[in-house]
Amino acid sequence: MKLDSMYQEVILDHYKHPHGRGLRDGDAEVHHVNPTCGDEITLRVKLDGSKIVDVSYEGQGCSISQASASVMNELVVGRELDEAMKVQEVFLELMQSKGKLEPDDAMEEVLEDAVAFAGVSKYPARVKCALLSWMAWKDATAQALSERESA
Repeated sequence: MKLDSMYQEVILDHYKHPHGRGLRDGDAEVHHVNPTCGDEITLRVKLDGSKIVDVSYEGQGCSISQASASVMNELVVGRELDEAMKVQEVFLELMQSKGKLEPDDAMEEVLEDAVAFAGVSKYPARVKCALLSWMAWKDATAQALSERESA
């Protein structure tokens, strides 16, 4: 099986069977919109100390934006914040590579199913779709930490 078709299957599977969909209680909530295409997401994050205990979301948009939210949920829930931020940084690096970064074993180990979005990085208009939920998660996490510090 070709890698591209395997990646497409991973994205479609996450789109059809999303992880973390449905808003639940959280410490912070953000709403992000991709003005280019109209994709949007409302995302909540729940922390326990420095551990991410839940990320829930509702959104609408293309299969890339919705599948990316599912993959992101799978990759960050249950992790320590610094570990999850590292995953986000590697995903961002891949998405900003314009298709020039070939995922190696080390990257696949960090990103797991998120390596399926490697082909998306070749299409600048679609990169925003893939990054929508990740940017929302990063903002919601920062908001939750900020509110905790001011409490």
